[in-house]
Amino acid sequence: QVQLVESGGGLVQPGGSLRLSCAASGSIFSINDMGWYRQAPGTQRELAAAITSRGTTNYADSVKGRFTISRDNVENTVYLQMNNLKPEDTAVYYCHADVLRFNGDILEGMDYWGEGIVVTVSS
Repeated sequence: QVQLVESGGGLVQPGGSLRLSCAASGSIFSINDMGWYRQAPGTQRELAAAITSRGTTNYADSVKGRFTISRDNVENTVYLQMNNLKPEDTAVYYCHADVLRFNGDILEGMDYWGEGIVVTVSS
């Protein structure tokens, strides 16, 4: 089994910063893409930022220039540095990982999700 554990959310004022972390653990051979998705009340889950194992990044237009995604491939951890936060960034943020793991003798790829962490931007 693989677990993703998120941390770093909370309440912050507009213009403030937060740093989210997500650590993957368990029966992991390697991890391809990792990323952060978010879901605001009444909306669908959307990609905020993603990063490949080689460090190529992809951002939603709404967060470009404010959010920075990074990862530690040794620690199987992905980070999201969020600066100049806006009220519209308020959402539940979910960590995602595309994991390669052994199922018996078979190496298979599976998607894993964290439980979600709340980020609230409000004065």
